[in-house]
Amino acid sequence: MRTKTLLLTAALSAAGIASSLAQAVYSVNVVGYVNYPAKAPFSMIANPLNNTAGNNLNNILPSVPIGTTIYTWNGTAFASSVFFGSWAPDVILPPGEGAFINLAADTTLTWVGEVMQGPLSNPIPLGLSIKSSQVPQALKLENSPTDPTDPGLGFPAAIGDTIYFYRGTPPGYVSSVYFGTFSPAAIPAVGEAFWVSTGAAKAWTRTFNVNP
Repeated sequence: MRTKTLLLTAALSAAGIASSLAQAVYSVNVVGYVNYPAKAPFSMIANPLNNTAGNNLNNILPSVPIGTTIYTWNGTAFASSVFFGSWAPDVILPPGEGAFINLAADTTLTWVGEVMQGPLSNPIPLGLSIKSSQVPQALKLENSPTDPTDPGLGFPAAIGDTIYFYRGTPPGYVSSVYFGTFSPAAIPAVGEAFWVSTGAAKAWTRTFNVNP
């Protein structure tokens, strides 16, 4: 586990990375918004709403400080997008994915769009990936194996799967390992992304409706 943490840290040169743990605010309507207070210099972020105009950066984050940089992970390396009045390149960040954001100062990110509903599927590849919930809920990742009244986000965890959040003061990777349940509890904030380390590709599926 220490080796994985060091690899993740080295991949981004992540000394000094800070992630926002503040609570987000979102509407209960099908169309809503999320305010996410991202911390400088780095945070792990996720787009929690589906923008009907497209989930490319110029639509979902059209107004951020000049020089803001987003780092997306392609499975083997990071790729960067920089904002100088518009994003270049204008990459897509749909609900369920995640990225690092580099800011010169603390900034509240506002996401606007639709709450995703119905049957949802989020592919989880073998190895390391950056993921997030496709819907704006701050719940534990896994459903309760014994109590149907204690729902979670339905993450398809297998024994040994590991989640890495970037949290704390001073900031650092906080890991949670699945052995029937995640320990310690893995509860992503709305708008927070996280690393997934898994030994097998799978699909994170669930059915979600705002008005059941």
